[in-house]
Amino acid sequence: MAVLSDMIEQFIKKMIEEMDGVIEIQRNELADYFNCVPSQINYVIDTRFTSERGYYVESRRGGGGHIKIRRINFKEPSSYLMHIINSLGDSITQQLAEVFIVNLAENNIINEREALLMKAATNDKVLGSLSKTNKDRVRASILKNMLVSLLV
Repeated sequence: MAVLSDMIEQFIKKMIEEMDGVIEIQRNELADYFNCVPSQINYVIDTRFTSERGYYVESRRGGGGHIKIRRINFKEPSSYLMHIINSLGDSITQQLAEVFIVNLAENNIINEREALLMKAATNDKVLGSLSKTNKDRVRASILKNMLVSLLV
């Protein structure tokens, strides 16, 4: 049986798909539907509907907490790639780099082979004996350059 967080995520994704990429939900109503506490809804949204995974989330407190979730338009791969490039910053962990790469592959922006190459190039093992801070900086630079090359 699926974990509650997985069920909530799939439910929200289905709603987003049915509503052409944008939904507005009330935290308490969704918690009642799944018979859980509102903080469980917050957890799912905070961890699974991030900009790294291709979503914009606007949250309003009070009155049960309305949340607006918008899926980034993948029909324009170049604009999505620019979104990621601008989101990366100067430093990125291996784990977060992999989240970006998996999301790109899942949304057919890159193919599986390109994803494997990107993961290999940004792996901690490849960056050798650099300090963690320097690994994260070099990784961000490598990933940005790889993404820019896809724009050409």
